[in-house]
Amino acid sequence: MLGSGDLTSNLSRQSEPSPSESTTPRVLTILSHVIEKLVARNDKLVDDMDKKLDGVSSGLARVGKSLNVFHGVRAPNISIVKYLERLYKYTSCSPSCFVVGYVYIDRLTHKHPDSLVISLNVHRLLVTSVMVASKMLDDVHYNNAFYARVGGVSNAELNRLEMEFLFLLDFGVVVSSRVFESYCSHLEKEMMINGASQRIERAIVSNAVDDVTELSVEDTQSSSPPQGMD
Repeated sequence: MLGSGDLTSNLSRQSEPSPSESTTPRVLTILSHVIEKLVARNDKLVDDMDKKLDGVSSGLARVGKSLNVFHGVRAPNISIVKYLERLYKYTSCSPSCFVVGYVYIDRLTHKHPDSLVISLNVHRLLVTSVMVASKMLDDVHYNNAFYARVGGVSNAELNRLEMEFLFLLDFGVVVSSRVFESYCSHLEKEMMINGASQRIERAIVSNAVDDVTELSVEDTQSSSPPQGMD
């Protein structure tokens, strides 16, 4: 576990960056619903392991350590949906970044099946995955320092998280338009199963990586934080 400060405390201490003027896309609602279900299920698995171990050791000790660098001291108070809305509101990243970020997290869980996305690590995974997706998809994006401020972590921590994230993925950050569309369909079906028929705005596909194009992971830092930001 990191010895860094609590993400919730960091969010409350930091001054608010200037928000972008935009409406919240449906993909955030859909994605937050799916991730909340995943986290609730995995948290229950850890709790059940705690009960079986009966205080001998923590259930987390039986879970893979690949995602330990993303663990906070405690679960942040901010909900997943509010956190995603915050990322979208202040970074102005394209909605497609959230779908691609979800693809990255899903790839992580398949590459490291003994590690779980839980309430202790989901927020750091989200800010890291969305930031990396923005670098891949958006012509203009904010740098790590700005994402760190919006996400409630230090710049140094986010830099470490990004490097760990890329190595855990074996730098597999290219997403084809076919894969992008399949994940959109999957997210929509999850909502339909739960009685809510919502579609992801297909206009966001326009920025998705096509089947043959590969982009560099290099951070060109083509956009700087607004004036007054650290």
